[in-house]
Amino acid sequence: MTVTPKTNDLTTEWHAARLLYPLYAALAREFVIDPPPCADLESGVDGPSEESVEQARQWFLDMDQRIQVHQLRQFLQTTTLTSEEGLRTLLEHHLQKAQRSDSDRDKTDFLLVQFFSHCAPSRLEDADVDMEYVAQVLEPVIQVSDFTLPEWVQPLEEFIQAANGCRGLNELLSSGMLEKGRTLKTSAGDNYFTPVAMVAFTRFSFLMRRVFFRLMHQDLNAILDGLRELELRGVSSLDCRSAQFSADEPVARLRMICHSWKVMFHAEYSSGQPLRMLVDLRIVIDAALARTAKNVGARPSPEKARAAAASIEASPANSGVAEFEVNSAPPEWDPNAPADGSAPDDGTL
Repeated sequence: MTVTPKTNDLTTEWHAARLLYPLYAALAREFVIDPPPCADLESGVDGPSEESVEQARQWFLDMDQRIQVHQLRQFLQTTTLTSEEGLRTLLEHHLQKAQRSDSDRDKTDFLLVQFFSHCAPSRLEDADVDMEYVAQVLEPVIQVSDFTLPEWVQPLEEFIQAANGCRGLNELLSSGMLEKGRTLKTSAGDNYFTPVAMVAFTRFSFLMRRVFFRLMHQDLNAILDGLRELELRGVSSLDCRSAQFSADEPVARLRMICHSWKVMFHAEYSSGQPLRMLVDLRIVIDAALARTAKNVGARPSPEKARAAAASIEASPANSGVAEFEVNSAPPEWDPNAPADGSAPDDGTL
C-alpha cells in the first residue's frame, strides 16, 4: 500500500506521540482503563532518547490492545479534544502498523470516515462524493495512483443505490445492505488496506451514514406527526409492547420520549436498543393511524381541535424544538451495524 511518507526521525515520532497521548489518556479515564506507566510521555519531555521513543511505542501498542472499537468511536464522537491534526495523526498511527488485527481494521475504517467527515464541506452534495473527491480529501494520509476498482469492491456501489431506494429505516435495516457491506469488508483481509479499497469503503460508509440519518429523521418526524394526529382523533394511549413500551403507553409520554431521542441521536453515541425501539414504534403508530382512520369523520369540533393542537404545541417537549434536519455528515452511526439494529459483539454501533 502507499501512504503519505513519514520520516523515521525520532523527534517527528515523538511529536506524534505527544499529540496522541492526551487523547489516549482521556479515553482511558472515560472508560476506566488502567494504562501502564510511561513517565516520559506523562512529563512531555522535549528531547526524547531512543529508549523513551521505544517505551512510547510499546505504551501505544498496549493501549491499542485494550481499547475496543466502540470505545474509540464513542470517545471521538463526543470529545472536544480532537482536531484535524489529531485525527490525521491517529489515523496515520493505525495505518503504519506492521501487523494489523481485525480491531485495527475496524478502527482504521472508522477513522477514515471520521477524518473525511471532518475535512469535507458541510453542504457537500451526494453527487459530488465520487472516488476522486474522496481520494483528494484523504490525500494527507492515503495516496491513490490507480482508481481502477478491483472486482471484489465493485458491489459497494450497488449497495449504496439499493439503500438510497429504501423508504424507511425499517426497510433499510431489513434490506441486508448494511450487513453485505460489512461482510465485504471483513472478508477482504489485507486487501482492505490497498489505497483504492480504503477510499471506496470510506465513500460507502459516508454515503450510507447519510441515508441512515435521513431515514431515521424521517421516521422520527413521522412518529411525531402521527402522535399529534392520534391525539386529535381522541387517542390518549397506545399498546406499545412490540416496541418495548407498556400496553397502555400515554401518547404524551411517547411524544416526550421522541423529543429526547432527537437530542440523543444528534449529540450522543446511538446504541442499538433505541434504534430498534424507534423502528418498532413507527410500525405501532402507522397501525394505530390505519385503525382510527374510519373515525376521522367523527373528529371533535374545530374549536376543540384547535385547543388540542395548541395544547400539544405548548407542551414542554415541543417548546422551542425544531423538527429534524438531515445533517450532512452525521458522526453517530456506523454502517457496519447488524440489520436488526442491535449492538453487535464488536461494538460497532
